[in-house]
Amino acid sequence: MTDYTALAERYVAAWNERDAEARAKAVAELWAEDGGYTDPLAAVTGHDGIAAVIAGAQDMFPGFVFTLGGPVDGHHDIARFTWHLGPESPGGAAEPVVIGFDVVALDEDGRIRDVYGFLDKVPA
Repeated sequence: MTDYTALAERYVAAWNERDAEARAKAVAELWAEDGGYTDPLAAVTGHDGIAAVIAGAQDMFPGFVFTLGGPVDGHHDIARFTWHLGPESPGGAAEPVVIGFDVVALDEDGRIRDVYGFLDKVPA
């Protein structure tokens, strides 16, 4: 049985990883080799493409951190969760500037096969 909350926490940690080598390792551990990531701004397949999208988000929002925005829900090989992106503050992230919702599909080994991301709140 999959621990969907633990999976989402590892996923968010990968998005927060600033070191390129550690980020590449996190992506390789989470995603299947041919895994994909699709949101309104990107559609990539493979570890290098996914790591590049994460690096691009970090470059666009320096000093911001991703956090889970509520409970994680899942069944079978699917999980869904809301995430927040906001400035890092002593108590965690401040008021989120971006809010998104991701749906994650897992392969038979429990690794991410595909992520479908939606942006619910974005800066003007």
